Amino acid sequence: MPANPPRPPDLRMPDTALPGDRLLLALKTRGPLSTAELGRVLGVTGEAARQQLVRLEAEGLVEGRREAGGVGRPRQSWWLTAEAQGRFPDTHPELTVQLIGSIERTLGAAALDRVIDARQEEQRKVYLEALKGARTLPDRLRRLAAVRSAEGYMATVRKSGDEYLFIENHCPICAAARACQGFCRSELELFQNVLGEEIEVERVEHVLAGGRRCAYSIREATATGRRR
Repeated sequence: MPANPPRPPDLRMPDTALPGDRLLLALKTRGPLSTAELGRVLGVTGEAARQQLVRLEAEGLVEGRREAGGVGRPRQSWWLTAEAQGRFPDTHPELTVQLIGSIERTLGAAALDRVIDARQEEQRKVYLEALKGARTLPDRLRRLAAVRSAEGYMATVRKSGDEYLFIENHCPICAAARACQGFCRSELELFQNVLGEEIEVERVEHVLAGGRRCAYSIREATATGRRR
């Protein structure tokens, strides 16, 4: 077992962070929220949250959407805009896309697949080392989330009934994944590989399919491959 296994990072910004930045991070990690909900998350009044939202909306970083549901007035929630998404880490998207295109055009699609497979193998070794000594599925997922967060994925784990939801709130290789979806295939295979054959992994949210994040349903399987 590693002497100092990675610990999942605290996705909260320090109290010294600017209020607007803390609000943007809350929407990034929690999804659309109402003004009152944002106030509770940030520990401020609803009016203070509203003032920040007015400023961020004027800057083109958030947008309000009304959602019908239940009885009464439609609920208004706040969403990040595409411009706000650009404030979060990305991995040199333009260069990455250019390199992917050059490899495919010059060497062929099979060569690009080999590059992706080689990257997957390197990641597999790193992840297996980080998960070494983790005996339970929750422990393995916490360690995996720590490694993925260090790579920029802002990963968290939630328990939901007899399964876990592994959430990646940000995709630092989104441009590469859009250029070649082999990266997404590789990611799913990688999780299955490092977590073990006795674990079922299913992608339930996908940025490239229109989701605001990628998320995986992960659970222990029975001998027949069905849910426990």
